[in-house]
Amino acid sequence: MPRSPRARLLPGLCLLLPLATPAHAATEESQFWLTEQATFHASAADSVTIDSSQRLRSDARSGGEQFLARIALDHAIAPHLQLGGGIAYLESETDKELRLFQRMILTKGVWLSRTQIEQRFFSTADEASWRLRQRVQAAIPIDRAKRWTVIAATEIFFHLNRARPSDKTGLAMMRHQIGLRHPIARAVDAQLLYMRQQNFRDGRPDIVSHIPWLTLSWRL
Repeated sequence: MPRSPRARLLPGLCLLLPLATPAHAATEESQFWLTEQATFHASAADSVTIDSSQRLRSDARSGGEQFLARIALDHAIAPHLQLGGGIAYLESETDKELRLFQRMILTKGVWLSRTQIEQRFFSTADEASWRLRQRVQAAIPIDRAKRWTVIAATEIFFHLNRARPSDKTGLAMMRHQIGLRHPIARAVDAQLLYMRQQNFRDGRPDIVSHIPWLTLSWRL
């Protein structure tokens, strides 16, 4: 008997969200993130996204609370391919960061792949820190009206250089996310995810963060 499209997607989701093996004696913490986001089309091929995030973190040793503001422009060069970039500003209790980023976004059905490279300028470092991010996401409607959507994603972060002596290169962080998205007004969506974030550290226990993440998105 043929399986439904959703049934065929389940093995892919199982591969998409493998939990990273916790490091021995990993340090665990709790956070809460709130993001406000607005997207509008500047032309048929160009979209602009502006967002801000407030990150409440229980572990002050990792930088305490954070605020992030970001703007990005994405240009469609093919039906399923966008190229873009932007600038972000992040401030924590220990330092400030100005970030430039460039990205490529591929979409196919429920799947999205984003490859992003960043140049991060810290107030506590004399040179830029380069980082590569790779994200894979599935967004699967679960009702006939397509108003409820399951979101599942994995993202891996690689540090490409050392801007400070304490920095590490290679695999630096991994995020796993799962949750729901639902429209709450004509042009507003609410998305609530659980995110498990693991920071890999040399010679010290990893930091594993458990993060409820609420995002409100406006389509202008």
